[in-house]
Amino acid sequence: MNKNTEIVTISIVTHNSDKIFLSLDTLIDKLGKSPAVRIMIFDNHSDPKYQQKLMDYQQYPFVHVTLHKENKGFGFGHNFNLFPKPSEYAVIFNPDIILEQDVLTGLVSLIKEHPEVALLAPKILNEDGSTQYLVREKLDVFDYMLRFIPFSFVKKLFNERLAKFECRDLSDEKDSYVRMISGSFMVVDVLKFIAVEGFDERYFMYFEDNDLCQKVEAAGHKILYTPRFQVIHLYERGAVKSRKLFLVFLQSMRKYFSKWGWQFF
Repeated sequence: MNKNTEIVTISIVTHNSDKIFLSLDTLIDKLGKSPAVRIMIFDNHSDPKYQQKLMDYQQYPFVHVTLHKENKGFGFGHNFNLFPKPSEYAVIFNPDIILEQDVLTGLVSLIKEHPEVALLAPKILNEDGSTQYLVREKLDVFDYMLRFIPFSFVKKLFNERLAKFECRDLSDEKDSYVRMISGSFMVVDVLKFIAVEGFDERYFMYFEDNDLCQKVEAAGHKILYTPRFQVIHLYERGAVKSRKLFLVFLQSMRKYFSKWGWQFF
């Protein structure tokens, strides 16, 4: 096996995310001194002190940091990292993911066993071990907006509908083909990713992962979900807490449904 197929790229895009340092420290500790991994960090114009702290990680020969002069968004950064085809397989990796070495090895081995698969997702957990239900069968405006309603009695009223939207009935025992997975953590076949032109950079943030899944499906490839491997996502739900990010969310929602067709219910 040549060097290019041995190496797995971990692509991280960040903008002043304080969680990245815990994520990197944990990951590097688990990887050991000479891992078959290349960590590519794309910084979207963070603060100078933050950028300097990121650059310190280049003391590790398998870490490369790119400092961009403006914030071009999530998809732009991952495309920048992966379009040169740094490896056969890569991991789209949020800066707030906690990952074990054996999980990474297992996921890459699994996607290699499935040539029909372009994207692969593990089970994603909160810090307390509860499941983040991030797999989707379809998207519509009503269900997406329902998740932002702060009143628990409303969510109880539509609990069955929300459960279906969040694919809570997926098996915990076996792998499943699904239609959409989260960009917070996904293993990708890099050639297939490039063939569908990666992330649509018109999305600054939000919905670019759903868009990618739609393009992959349209190209005839499969998306696989495996509950046998798990990662922890230090999820902050920025669009719920920040008015500015909620507006970005709404803009991306409009772009997505304008591109793929509006579904309200």
